[in-house]
Amino acid sequence: MKLVSVSEMIAIEQESALNGIPPVQLMESAGLAVALKTMDLAGNITSRNIIVLVGPGNNGGDALVAARHLACREANVKMVIPVSSPSNQANLQLALEAGAGLVNDFSDLQIQLADADICLDGFFGTGRSRPIGGDYKSILHSVNSAKARRGGLLTIAIDVPSGIDGDTGAVDPEAFIADYTLTLGYPKLGLYNCDSAVTVVGEIAILDIGIPADIGVAADIELVDWRKAIQIVPRRPMNAHKGTSGRLLVVAGSDRYPGAAFLSAAGAIRSGAGLVTLAIPRSLQGAIVSLLPEATYLPLDELSPGIISSQAASMAQTSLEGYAALLAGCGMGQTRESGELICSLVKQVKKYKLPFVLDADGLNILATTPGCFKSMPPGGILTPHPGEMGRLCGLNIAQIQSDRIGITSRKAREWNQVIVLKGAYTVIASYDGQVKVNPYPNPALASAGTGDVLAGIISGLLAQGLKSFDAAWLGVYLHSRAGIEAARDFGSIGVLASDLLPLLPITLKSLAEPIKLEE
Repeated sequence: MKLVSVSEMIAIEQESALNGIPPVQLMESAGLAVALKTMDLAGNITSRNIIVLVGPGNNGGDALVAARHLACREANVKMVIPVSSPSNQANLQLALEAGAGLVNDFSDLQIQLADADICLDGFFGTGRSRPIGGDYKSILHSVNSAKARRGGLLTIAIDVPSGIDGDTGAVDPEAFIADYTLTLGYPKLGLYNCDSAVTVVGEIAILDIGIPADIGVAADIELVDWRKAIQIVPRRPMNAHKGTSGRLLVVAGSDRYPGAAFLSAAGAIRSGAGLVTLAIPRSLQGAIVSLLPEATYLPLDELSPGIISSQAASMAQTSLEGYAALLAGCGMGQTRESGELICSLVKQVKKYKLPFVLDADGLNILATTPGCFKSMPPGGILTPHPGEMGRLCGLNIAQIQSDRIGITSRKAREWNQVIVLKGAYTVIASYDGQVKVNPYPNPALASAGTGDVLAGIISGLLAQGLKSFDAAWLGVYLHSRAGIEAARDFGSIGVLASDLLPLLPITLKSLAEPIKLEE
């Protein structure tokens, strides 16, 4: 599914009209789809109190159609209309005839909200172009305040919550806070681009409003889709063995972060890599072997327990030959010796034409060692969180989070790399212009070590022969699905990174047997 800008959506609607589906028909389809989805979310709506916020544009027209259908199904619908629009008069009249009422005195809105079960937002959608003010501001403030007081008020936004920029995701201070956003036709960029919008848009559902399937969509950005994951997930022939299933070298770990070495290597093994060699400080090997006997090991010389020496760089780089991929950086620390090791590996992967993933301290070393960054060959995979991405770009976290898709896609092309910007909606961008966004936010993954598991999954897929961009986005999807299953078992608080590991083969199995996979 493509992500579209506001202008791209307007062009799609105009092309629909040329193909025999005029705006009035799209509005009717949109309003009905919103009403049906509202009933699906709320259950029986008979005699339920529903407040519908109606704006002056197309979003308001969609809201009026939804209000009519909800009133026809015996809901008690009240419409709040700060500014009437001549273009919506016909739909307003139909809603009134169906039994929907009007809130004529906005000072009574607090009383109405006290008894409301559902509030449906149709003020602006993608049409907001200035800060919210006047009656709109006071009404939205009242709705948000009522929601804060009453957890039972179900709030649903039509297309884009009022106060969210449909392109950038910038959030107005009085933006409608939605439990669900029912986006129409195609998902909008602004719902996924800005981190501050995540807590405002709620759960996103994409509604079919009858746009012809053969209408071309020019957008280059897509949501990650399990249907495409099925097509590229690695499958093993009956005569497979460990040598044909991908050999991966993982350089990771230090005295402070030995667990990162275990989690990244285990993630790679659980994602299907046939043979994983873990290069770690020598003194850590005994502890890690007891946790991960399936790996092979390359003990690195140390300055002190858990701290590699300068000889580690030559030991690791002379071992690269024969591997299908490299993962480096997880939990390595940022000593002078670890910097030498990362920079030597970055230079050597070009010699062996070795696909690579850099994560965590590998990225921090890149950011602080300009010569190392410049020597990095094209086509690798970088997996930063927002802080690491900020250090790589010379920006602060707020700047990164305000334009996650735009910055990631630009830097992927500039650096000639695949970038995985981690977050609620992880962005995966390629040097060739391809961009995907993972649409499955999951607070259960907000736990130390989950990023190490992700790096391991991606590198394991890379070792099995997937192209860099495919390994990156499929790895993000597998990690996300395992996180969803972990949250179902344990809840969103207290999930450990290691809880994901046994769920990865199950997730892979579900893709290999798609008839059993539920969306």
